[in-house]
Amino acid sequence: MGNTRGMGTLLLFCGKMGAGKSTQAKVIASEQNAVLLSEDEWLSTLYPQQISSFDNYLKYSALLRPLIKSHVQNILSTGTNVVMDFPANTKKQRKWFLNLASEIGANHQLIYLKVSDELCLKQIGKRRTEQPDRAAFDTEAVFTHVTKFFEEPSQSEGLNIKVITSV
Repeated sequence: MGNTRGMGTLLLFCGKMGAGKSTQAKVIASEQNAVLLSEDEWLSTLYPQQISSFDNYLKYSALLRPLIKSHVQNILSTGTNVVMDFPANTKKQRKWFLNLASEIGANHQLIYLKVSDELCLKQIGKRRTEQPDRAAFDTEAVFTHVTKFFEEPSQSEGLNIKVITSV
């Protein structure tokens, strides 16, 4: 997926909470032998026990951006693809990712997991059972709150969008 100038491709994900973004990110990173960066891993390592609310998440997530930007650009510059398991669920988030790739002339692809709320909630329930440490955050109430901020991507944003639909 790299381009002709030797740059890697930035792969990012859009989808509601529970849509399967992390699962898809792992699959695609493995298939493409790409570097996988997980926001959840970075946040839990750098800010253990500090993210107990959506506002905390927003605060600490914003603190990662400067470090992540230069790190990802350096990796892309080597010709290596980067799969970012970070949400690209709002226009503002997607613009940040697009600028990150565009500044260095790297290609990008947004993978939009268009999944029903019912399936998202089912998968959140399963994740809560499999990962008890996430149980406080992985709730229907948090899903409803976070979904209010979700903005479906559009071609007008200048993104290369691949839609994966599920019911």
